[in-house]
Amino acid sequence: MIIKSYELNKIDFKKNKFYLFHGKNEGLKKDILLKKKGEKKINNYDEKFILEDTENFFNIFLNKSFFEEEKLIVINRATDKILPIIEELTDKQLDDDVIIINSEILDKKSKLRKFFETEKKLISIPFYEDNYQTLSSLAQNYLKSKNLKLSNQSINLIIERAKNDRINLVNELEKIACFSHKKKTIEIDQILKLTNLAENYEISELTDQCLAKNTKKTLNILNENNPSPEENILIIRNFLYKLKRLEKLKKNLEIKKNIDEVISSYKPPIFWKDKDLIKQQLKIWSLGQIKNFIKHTNSIELLIKKNSYSSNHIINDFIFQSLNSPNNKIL
Repeated sequence: MIIKSYELNKIDFKKNKFYLFHGKNEGLKKDILLKKKGEKKINNYDEKFILEDTENFFNIFLNKSFFEEEKLIVINRATDKILPIIEELTDKQLDDDVIIINSEILDKKSKLRKFFETEKKLISIPFYEDNYQTLSSLAQNYLKSKNLKLSNQSINLIIERAKNDRINLVNELEKIACFSHKKKTIEIDQILKLTNLAENYEISELTDQCLAKNTKKTLNILNENNPSPEENILIIRNFLYKLKRLEKLKKNLEIKKNIDEVISSYKPPIFWKDKDLIKQQLKIWSLGQIKNFIKHTNSIELLIKKNSYSSNHIINDFIFQSLNSPNNKIL
């Protein structure tokens, strides 16, 4: 059975015991877990751990003492490989325990997704990425709870730097709240200093210059840094964010035709200092090329996760290929 993202209030851990959370909005997933878990203790497992020692997992799960707390079991990074285990668990008596299968985006052909969507007692919930409206509402509610006032320009700046991720947004808002002390109003220049960390700026600058095919500037930034595997993931995700923004802009440009109007009306707002660079990117990349680049970037993220020891080599090759590929054929 499917519950839509706007029906999350229907989640009832007393009524249903098996859930599939699929999609990239980890922040919203976390919010739902914390709101709905009640007295249950959250136990996190990785699919890899369960597949490597299935018998031990079943022993942990099924052998409970009388005094043991009710559990909320979350199986992370799930794929179709976990399906046989879930099928076996659905035939057993769970009492008050709840199992949540947490995965990234699953296409419609996924056996795991089909299983949860077609079985009446199982719940499948897609978690789509936050948009400007949901993040703006989240920011406004947070600021209201802290009795803080920020200008719309400041809020837009924070949302832009959160990269469509509510976890990043909340982290930045908490940082601002801690800084504010007893201040009720914070100016935008203070927001700039608080949120503009040097490494984040370098990552954003790197992706922008690469997408604009500014080879010299891109290589200068690359040569001055020796990123960690975690930072390489941030670089890839920044590419994805910027590419998805380009994709939306390109689609709007096909309708409105006026590049200045399209950029000015985009949400969250694009700041004036970035507009010329984005115009350059829009002239370089076609919509089809952007879509192919997004697919390629997703595959590179998976490659880095599987080969973290060689992530710098992977990132360097990825960027060189993006800069030098003829006709933007990067695949």
